[in-house]
Amino acid sequence: MAERVDEGRRVVVTGVGVTSPIGHSVGESVAAIREGRHGIRYMPEWDIITDMHGRLGATVEGLDLKKHYPRKKRRTMGKVALLAVHSAEQAVTQAGLSEEALTSERTGVAFGSTSGSGSETEAFSKPLVLNHSMKGLESNAYFRLMTHTCAVNVAQFFKVRGRIASTCTACTSGSQGIGTGFEAIRAGIQDVMICGGAEEMHYMNAVTFDLLMATSHKFNDAPEKAPRPFDAERDGLVVGEGAGAVVLESYEHAKARGAEILCELRGYASNCDGAHLTAPRQAGMQRVMELALADAETAPGEVGYVCAHGTGTEIGDIAESQATFAVFGGEVPVASLKGYVGHTLGACGAMEAAWCVAMMRGGFLLPGRNLVNPDPRCASLDYVTAERESAPKVVVNNNFAFGGINTSMVFGPVP
Repeated sequence: MAERVDEGRRVVVTGVGVTSPIGHSVGESVAAIREGRHGIRYMPEWDIITDMHGRLGATVEGLDLKKHYPRKKRRTMGKVALLAVHSAEQAVTQAGLSEEALTSERTGVAFGSTSGSGSETEAFSKPLVLNHSMKGLESNAYFRLMTHTCAVNVAQFFKVRGRIASTCTACTSGSQGIGTGFEAIRAGIQDVMICGGAEEMHYMNAVTFDLLMATSHKFNDAPEKAPRPFDAERDGLVVGEGAGAVVLESYEHAKARGAEILCELRGYASNCDGAHLTAPRQAGMQRVMELALADAETAPGEVGYVCAHGTGTEIGDIAESQATFAVFGGEVPVASLKGYVGHTLGACGAMEAAWCVAMMRGGFLLPGRNLVNPDPRCASLDYVTAERESAPKVVVNNNFAFGGINTSMVFGPVP
């Protein structure tokens, strides 16, 4: 293992990438949001599940990843890993990392997803369950369905030799991937980390939330009306797919190689409610924001935008809005961006982080979608419902997951 260096280093962002239902890059997806375009659609692929209520989803369209990468590169990758690599490749390209830097022991990967490839898991399981036979099974199949498939395939693609971390924590997989990379760099363990999260669409994801009565179903015939984070008419989340990635570096490393620094990741925190596997708690959400701000040495009044988790579920939206109000009051602009792409689960934290960077760089605030009448049970926040011309110096990105896992990231201006 490489020798540990000085602790307490500043961490900066030098590259970002997004693969989403509304665009195959950060630029394309941000342009779609600014134009009010969404990727929510009825999913006829799910007609085979006869008793499922929610029928809406958001998928990455118009991108043939099998043509994008040669077979030799993708034989260990299911779709979730392909999405991860595609977004990571964008971030690495923007960061301008050389092969020498990528293959250094000072460069690592922290990437997550809720699970491995759902489609590969199904294909692997069918012969065993239905026929009790191994006939037809591929020797590489496990590498496509294993839980750490995103992290190791990103590492293999770039020939990374440093620390590898797989952050499979459901809806905080992407944000914990970034947080893990942040902590490794700040502690002096690594100089560069390729971080993020990905999610592949499979009906198993939708069934999971449908069983919990958490999916939107009232708008199956009107996909454009769902999901509706914080709105009084919301009726649940819509499952989406995609991937997001960021390249993190120590400030000194980025400066030494002449990289363009996009922003600083000032602080990060993660905690647990310690109360319930599926019901979020306001106290835990509030505390993680407070911890992240303290870690960033940033006062609530310095924050110009809060990118909310905001999935469109009743209990989640209420608890999150109340926690946000308790920390920031009612004047900070707040929006959930899941109205455009659905809840991309393991990818959402990383995708939203990339969009936060775009807002800071572009001088605008992205609005939520389908928020017409805020639920009076939600806190009275300054919900952004139309794009605003503003250059937020500091942005907070929050995500929450099953198990009561909470994350909060604080992004600030270039140091």
